Formats: sequence, C-alpha cells, structure tokens
Amino acid sequence: MITEALPSLKEATAKELADAIAEVLDSKKGRDIKVLHVEDKTVIAEYFVLCTGNSSTQIKALANETEYRIGLRGVEPYQIEGRDNNSWLLLDYSHVIVHIFSRESREFYNLDKLYAD
Repeated sequence: MITEALPSLKEATAKELADAIAEVLDSKKGRDIKVLHVEDKTVIAEYFVLCTGNSSTQIKALANETEYRIGLRGVEPYQIEGRDNNSWLLLDYSHVIVHIFSRESREFYNLDKLYAD
C-alpha cells in the first residue's frame, strides 16, 4: 500500500500549523478543541490551540501524538511543559502554543474566556 506523504509544515504559517495541530488532536478524540488567535492579546504566540482530555493518560497521548505527527511534517516543539503534570500539558511551537487540559484545569484557568476574541 502506498501512502501519500503529508506536506511539510516547515514553511507553514502559524494559522496553518495551528489548524494541523487541531486536526491531530481531533483524530485522537480530544474534546472541545479551539484555535484562538491571540496575537493582539499577548506577545508569546500568535495562536493558542486548546484541547481537553478525558484522563491523564489521554492528555499524555494527545501530546505524544501531536509531537509525533507534527514532527513527521518537519516541525518539533521548542519546549514541552507538564510531562509530570496530570492536568495540563503545554507544547510550545513558538508562534503556536498547544494547551492540553483536564476538564477541571481548563475550567479553572479559563483561557478560552481570557483570550476570547
């Protein structure tokens, strides 16, 4: 079976990268996925990708799958925070920051509202 290689994301815009990450999270059954344009609200990124996992195991699986599949397309995270945390994991792709939360942490930190358009 011949599988078509996915296009590289090395030259992708921040929006294209954020959308590709959201697709990966969706494919692994991440919940309530949102891509927020935050460029006008913070200097740390252009986009936040927010996602909720059902358990600490799923949160780690979502992060691992994102790192793996986006890595296959030529982009590695600059930093990963929270690997030992069961409720919030962050992948920093410079212009795009991915936040994978437990339901409780997402409600508590409420980045959706804080950075809403």
